[in-house]
Amino acid sequence: MVPPQIRPGTTQLLAGKFVVAAGSVLFRRSKTNALEICLVYDTTKKQWILPKGRKDRGEAIEEAAVRETFEETGYTCKLWPQRMVTRATVAGVNAPDVATVGDNLIEPFAITIRDLKEDGIKVISWFITLVNEEEGKAHGTQTESETFDSVFVEAGDAVERLTFQGDREVAQQALDIVNANYN
Repeated sequence: MVPPQIRPGTTQLLAGKFVVAAGSVLFRRSKTNALEICLVYDTTKKQWILPKGRKDRGEAIEEAAVRETFEETGYTCKLWPQRMVTRATVAGVNAPDVATVGDNLIEPFAITIRDLKEDGIKVISWFITLVNEEEGKAHGTQTESETFDSVFVEAGDAVERLTFQGDREVAQQALDIVNANYN
C-alpha cells in the first residue's frame, strides 16, 4: 500500500473544529442621498461591530447573512448586487483559478478567519446588503442573550467608529466596492 501524500499548505478541520458564520455591511441612502452604514453597538461589551452570526443548519450562507443582519439590526434587507472581484467561476465554464471582475455579484466580498484556540476557527463570510426602505426598524428581533442597539452612520464615520480593525477593513472594502458602482 502506498502511503498518502500530504498536500502542502493544507489544513483540514472536521465539523467540531470550525464555525460557519455570515455577516453584512448594511447600506442605505440618507435623506441627502449620502451613503450610510448600519452599525451595531453591543451595550454589554461597549463595542461597535458589524452584524454577523452563525449559520443555521440547512441554511445557505447568503440567507444567514441576511437573517443575522435583520436579527441584530432590526432592519430587513436584501443582498445588493455589485461589480467586484471574485474567484467564483461562471456556471458551466471551465475557467482558470484567477481573480476576475464580475457584474451583479452577490458573492462574499471578504472572509474573516478567527482563531478560537482549542475550539478551532470561525469563518465569517461578508456580504453587501441594502436596507428595505419600505419597512421601518423592527424591535424584538434579537436572541435572548443579545443586547444590541443599531444606528445608521455616515459611511466614512461608520468605518472609523468600529471598535475592531478587522471590522474597519471589511466596512472600508464594502464602501469602496459600493462607491465604485454607484457614485
